[in-house]
Amino acid sequence: MAEHPAYPVGLRLTGRRVVVLGGGQVAQRRLPALIAAGGAIVLISPEATPSVEAMADAGEITWERRRYTEGDLTDAWYALIATGDGEANARASTEAERHRVWCVRADDADQATAWTPATGHSEGVTVAVLTTDVKGRDPRHTAAIRDAVVEGLRDGTLVARHHRARTPGVALVGGGPGDPDLITVRGRRLLAEADVVIADRLGPRDLLAELPPHVEVIDAAKIPYGRFMAQEAINNALIEHAKQGKSVVRLKGGDPYVFGRGMEELHALAEAGIACTVVPGISSSISVPGAAGIPVTHRGVAHEFTVVSGHVAPDDERSLVDWPSLAKLTGTLVVLMGVDKIGRIAETLMAHGRSPQTPVALVQEGTTAAQRRVDATLATVGETVRAEGVKPPAVIVIGEVVNVGLPAARAPKPSRPS
Repeated sequence: MAEHPAYPVGLRLTGRRVVVLGGGQVAQRRLPALIAAGGAIVLISPEATPSVEAMADAGEITWERRRYTEGDLTDAWYALIATGDGEANARASTEAERHRVWCVRADDADQATAWTPATGHSEGVTVAVLTTDVKGRDPRHTAAIRDAVVEGLRDGTLVARHHRARTPGVALVGGGPGDPDLITVRGRRLLAEADVVIADRLGPRDLLAELPPHVEVIDAAKIPYGRFMAQEAINNALIEHAKQGKSVVRLKGGDPYVFGRGMEELHALAEAGIACTVVPGISSSISVPGAAGIPVTHRGVAHEFTVVSGHVAPDDERSLVDWPSLAKLTGTLVVLMGVDKIGRIAETLMAHGRSPQTPVALVQEGTTAAQRRVDATLATVGETVRAEGVKPPAVIVIGEVVNVGLPAARAPKPSRPS
């Protein structure tokens, strides 16, 4: 047996008897996958780790608190032998051989009739890696190969496109605050599988360069105070390409539902009968301050934080923000899209009771290589923005947490795309 490689196969264990001998760390690692496979699992062990015991308490497994005895593997389809008693392991392995039960031994793989591969999962696919070198088995090497394959499938660097007919539709993907490494795993995978990408200016633009040549990229950049693609045109483009049977990704900055008009696009797609998936993204309201060394909350300093849009001034009749109430809060105020209105916002907050000395930080191009931070107070922020030439996109943080973060020399630096 030792001269031939193992034959890979997938066991279908739903409703079938699975026996696990030993309730230690090996069982703790292996049981979740056996439970997910639907096996009727019987654990035989006088003791178990707290995690394994919790599985028994939840009814996921049946736990018989005793040692192995002859006959425990009767009618079993699969057995995992992982006790600390070598003699008991050998007897159980012999019983498994006699009853033709596929058996994994944690203490002696060469005496087992089955090996557990290094496995991982990505969107309905299980990746299982087994070594073919039976004399030089290296579990760490197979695990490393498994990790590389799964990570590549998840982040889109290893693209395996579907060849059967796919259901056309749209994915509203939150791309995060700008650093391409901060898009979610699912978002990057969907981007790698797209036929059409309709991208915002604030999305992670570096990822577009990684797309295959056949992918159509449509620039839906909404440049402040300049050219823009009307929202209706964006909606129509999403619908048109999806109806052509294409996989469409709407790549947005931050999160689709945090001042991203994602719900408007979702409604338009629903009215057109287009299937849509929403992939949340890391919001700049939290991530950009964090990248600049500012926590939006800190024990003993702020018990709440409020995120508001500053795209219209406080005295504008279109504003839906209750600025007088915000001025009375003692926590952190995060303002998005408010660079050109920050002077009037500061005046309004001070007029309703917020101290002129309240710290303010403006973080421009947060999480990107161009990130910079400019500090001020409510009394000086309007003039500081003009003097320092702060431009959108910038996240504005108002509150005592501005002074809690690390000094600039020690603050974490944004990652650079490779």
